[in-house]
Order: sequence, then C-alpha cells, then structure tokens
Amino acid sequence: MNKIQFLTMPNCHNCEAVKKIFDEIMPDFSDKVEVEEIDMTTPEGQELVQKYSIMSSPGIVISGELFSTGGVDREKLVEKVKSLK
Repeated sequence: MNKIQFLTMPNCHNCEAVKKIFDEIMPDFSDKVEVEEIDMTTPEGQELVQKYSIMSSPGIVISGELFSTGGVDREKLVEKVKSLK
C-alpha cells in the first residue's frame, strides 16, 4: 500500500484546508493509499522536515517523494493519488 505522509503544524490554516481535502477524497482511495499525519514539531516530524527540506507547512510526501509544501492544488493531488498503483 502507498503511503502519504502529511506533515502539519499546530494552528496551521493551510494544514486544516488540506486536511479537509484529504477527508473528502480519501474514501475513494482508501484501498490503495494510507495517510499518516505527522506533527512537524515532533522528533519524527523534524527528521522528515530536514530530509525533504520542507520550509512551510503542510508538507506532503507521497511514496517517499516530496509532493508539495505550504498548501496543495486539489486537482494535482487527486491526479497524483489516482496515478498510484
């Protein structure tokens, strides 16, 4: 199963907006994609921030590749998730 790592910050407006997008689209893809929300302020989150050079929240890593930071285009996200095997 593919994994989406969704790196968030407390009180982040963009994070909440992207979380709503995930809540809306993921039921259609729950059989092939797992979303893991990770707080950027935790040790695990800081490790990923450094690994992928994430400068703004949220950060979205899909199958080990940085997809976006600081927000997301809904249609591009849907197309990327659809393309996952």
